[in-house]
Amino acid sequence: MEEDKITSPSPIENKMRKENWVWMPHAGHLIVASQCRFHLNTYVGSYIVSTVGEYVPDESVREVFNQTRKLGLEGKGDARLADFLKKNGFEQLGLGRTYETMVFKAIKDKKNKCCPYTMQTPTDLGMGSYNSAEDAYKGHLKMCRKWSNPKKNHK
Repeated sequence: MEEDKITSPSPIENKMRKENWVWMPHAGHLIVASQCRFHLNTYVGSYIVSTVGEYVPDESVREVFNQTRKLGLEGKGDARLADFLKKNGFEQLGLGRTYETMVFKAIKDKKNKCCPYTMQTPTDLGMGSYNSAEDAYKGHLKMCRKWSNPKKNHK
């Protein structure tokens, strides 16, 4: 019962107050999210706001890029990864963006104590694109503020 109080919008404001947002440590979307070094995942009202970025492909994909882009990677293991990042940087998640925020309708996941909310469907309701961690963070907070208010028109 106490948990419902924390995650429900304030009856006075009819929006979820910032101090009641639920910050979750795992990425909320993207098939390659486990290969992203940046992720924010927040439950606000009835929505998941998920931001990911700094995509570093796995070793086999990096080797394909090394050959096709003629990067001339040197070293092994972590040294080779560092050389890849130095010569190539992070991969884009989509055209012209290395970070993205997406919003999804949320459902309660009663089995998962770490991330108690998950997306109901993979259809996003809103999106933001960025090319710096600072902009991604600010964009994530802006989306959280917007989607924490159920009375706003989100279309």
